[in-house]
Amino acid sequence: MANHLAGQSSLYLRQHADQPVDWHVFGSVAFAEAAERDVPVFLSVGYAACHWCHVMAHESFDDPAVAAYLNAHFVPVKVDREERPDVDAVYMSATQAMTGQGGWPMSVFLLPDGRAFHAGTYFPPRPARGMPAFSQVLAAVVEAWTERRDAVEQQASRLAHGLGEITSAVRVDVPAAEGDRTAERLAAAVGRLEELESSEGGFGAAPKFPPGPLLPFLTDHAASGLPHAEEAGALAGRTLAAMARAALRDQLDGGFCRYSVTGDWSVPHFEKMLYDNALLLRAYTRWVRLLRSPEGIASREAWENVLPEAEAVAVVEALAGFLLTPAARGGLAAEDGTAFLSALDADSQPSVEQLRRAGLTDVGLHEREGAFALWTPEELLELLGEDGLDLARLMNVTERGSVSALGSPLHPARALDDASRDLLDRSRPVLLAARATRPRPSVDDKVVASWNAMAVTALAEAGRVLGRAEWIDRAAAAARYLRQTHWDPAARTLARVSHQGRPGAVAGVLEDYAHVLEAALVLYQLTGDAEWYEWAGKLSSAVEEGFLSDGQVLNEDQRQSGGDLEPLRAASGGSSAVDLFDGATPAPVSVLAQGWLTLSALNGDSALRDRGFGLARAASDAAASHPRVAGAALAVELAGLLGVLEVAVVGETGPERDSLLDAAFGSARPGVVIAAGQDPGRVPLLDGRTPGPDGRPLAYVCREMVCHAPVGSAEELRAELR
Repeated sequence: MANHLAGQSSLYLRQHADQPVDWHVFGSVAFAEAAERDVPVFLSVGYAACHWCHVMAHESFDDPAVAAYLNAHFVPVKVDREERPDVDAVYMSATQAMTGQGGWPMSVFLLPDGRAFHAGTYFPPRPARGMPAFSQVLAAVVEAWTERRDAVEQQASRLAHGLGEITSAVRVDVPAAEGDRTAERLAAAVGRLEELESSEGGFGAAPKFPPGPLLPFLTDHAASGLPHAEEAGALAGRTLAAMARAALRDQLDGGFCRYSVTGDWSVPHFEKMLYDNALLLRAYTRWVRLLRSPEGIASREAWENVLPEAEAVAVVEALAGFLLTPAARGGLAAEDGTAFLSALDADSQPSVEQLRRAGLTDVGLHEREGAFALWTPEELLELLGEDGLDLARLMNVTERGSVSALGSPLHPARALDDASRDLLDRSRPVLLAARATRPRPSVDDKVVASWNAMAVTALAEAGRVLGRAEWIDRAAAAARYLRQTHWDPAARTLARVSHQGRPGAVAGVLEDYAHVLEAALVLYQLTGDAEWYEWAGKLSSAVEEGFLSDGQVLNEDQRQSGGDLEPLRAASGGSSAVDLFDGATPAPVSVLAQGWLTLSALNGDSALRDRGFGLARAASDAAASHPRVAGAALAVELAGLLGVLEVAVVGETGPERDSLLDAAFGSARPGVVIAAGQDPGRVPLLDGRTPGPDGRPLAYVCREMVCHAPVGSAEELRAELR
C-alpha cells in the first residue's frame, strides 16, 4: 500500500515513502482522519542524517506486522524536523516535559486535536536497556485510549496548559533597564563562559556540540576594548583550536561533523550539516579578521599562541572548499553551483575491503556509522607505505579502533609541526582517492532557506577577509537562487525548502526570514549592489506583516496555514511563542535583531533600530545566567553598547577607494555597517555624502546618520573607527 510521502521535497520523508506504514504528512488531513476514526495520531519526527532514525525505521517501520498494527490503531504522521522546525519545537517541549529528555527520532502520541499525551524517542523492537519494545508501547497506548480515555484527555490537557504557562509571545519594545549595566553583564557573561569551559576545549561534557552561535560574540568582545576582551579572545581561540585539531573536523575534506560523543572531540557523530559548517566558517573567518585588525594588535601575540593565523586561514580555505564541492564529490554544493544542500548522512555501507580487514561478514545497520571516514593502521600502511605507520601514530589510528572494528577517524589532538603537516598534506590526496572508492554517505538534497542564507553570509565574509572574490560570487549566486526560487514577490513570502529547483509547500518560519535578511544585508555591504539592500527592505516588511501582531508582539506561527496551526496551538496551550535561546543555530529573534540593526543603520529608521535592541534585550534577559544560549543576543547588545558606526564610502572606483574599503572591512569593531556605491537615491546612508574634488574617494563615519568630517585615507579611517 502506497503511503502519502512520495514526491515530498524532504529526503527524510521520501526515505519512508515505500514503507508499509501508511504515513501522512503533518496537516489538517491527518488530524481530520484521526477524529473521524476516533484514534490517536502517532507522530514520528526525525531527519535524514539521523543515525537512530534509520535504526528505528529499519527495525520497526519496515516490519509488516508493526506497520499493520500502527495503521489499524493510529494515524501515523511523519515529520522532517528540518523542514518543520515549528512542529519539532512544540512536540519536543512536550516530550521533554513528559520524559525529562529529548532527541530523535521523537515518538509522540497525540489526540486528534493535536495535544500530546505520551512521548519518547527511540524504541527498540524488543525490550532492551530498560526500554520497552515499540510494540509494547503501541499496545499500552491503545489500551489506555480504549479503557482510560478520560485519564488520557486529562493528561493531554494538563500538559498543554503547562506548556502554555511557560511560553509567551516576545515583545520587540523591551526598554533598557533603569541604570543599564550592559557592560557589566557582558563582562560577567565572558567570566561565566570561562567557568563553563572544558579543559579539552569547548563547553560542557560529552556529547559536545560546536558552539557556532556563541563564538562571534567572543571574537566581537575581544575586539571591543571592554574589560575581559583579551580573555574572550583567548576563550574563542582555545575552542576553535580544539575543534580544528580533532576528529570533529574531517582532516581530509575540511568539513565539520555534527558533534562529538567524547569530550575531547575525538569520536564524532559523523553527519555533516550545512548550518554547522556555515556557522563555523564564519567563526574561523572572524578569528582571522580579529588577528589582522587594528583592534587585535594589542593581544595578537597572545592569541597567535592559541590559534595561529596561518592555521586558521587553512581551516577557512578547507571549509569553504568543502562547502563549494558538489555533493556527488563529497561536499554540500548543488551540482549546478547555485544552492547548498542540507546534510551528509552519518551512515554508509562499508566497502568490501573494510569488511575484510575488520573480519566482518555482515556489519549490520548499527555498525555502519562513520564507515566512510574510518581507517585502520593496516589500510594506511597499504596506501602510504612507511608514511602510513607514521600517519597512524600522528592521527591516533589504532588497531583496536576508536569507533568500531572498522577503525578510527583521523584525530591529531594537537597542533601539527611542519614535518607532521607535510606528512598529512602529502597523504591527503592518496587517502581522498582511496575514500572515493567507498560507498558514499547519502545526501539530504533539500535546500533550506535559512541554512543557505547562513552559508551565503559566511562564504561572503570569508571571501572578503581572505581576498577570494570568487567566494563572494558563489555566495551571491546562492542568494539569487533563494530570491528566484524561495521568494514570492507578490505574496511577499519565503518558502522554507525547495527541491530540484521547485519550492516546497511549507511556509518559511521566522528563522528563514531573519537569516535571509542578514545575508542580503551582508551582500549589499560587500558588493555595493543596491538590489540586495532593496530586497532586505522587502524581507523586513514581510516580517512585520507576517510575524508581528499589534506592531510590537512577535509570533512564530503567522505564516503557516490554519490547518497546520490548530494542532500546534492546541498542543502548546494556545501559545505561539518564538524561541529566545540559541541552539545549534542562533535564536531567530537575535538574528532578526541584528538584521534590523544593520538595516536601520543604512536607512536611518530609528524605530527599527529600537526594535532590534528591544529584541536582543528580550533574548539576553531571558538567558541572563546562561550565556551559552544567548551568544547571538549578547553580540547585538555589545554593538549597541559601543554604538553602531555607519560608514559611507563614496567616489570613483580605483586603488584609493579600495584602500578605504579595506580599512572599513578590516575593522573587527562590533557594530560597523558599511555602504559603498553610487546609489544615494536608493540607500539613505549615501544621501548627501559627496566625494572630494574630481571624484576623489572619501569615507564618512556617522552615528544615527550624523557624520564626522569625511576622511580620504585608510589611516584616517582606521583612526575614526577606533
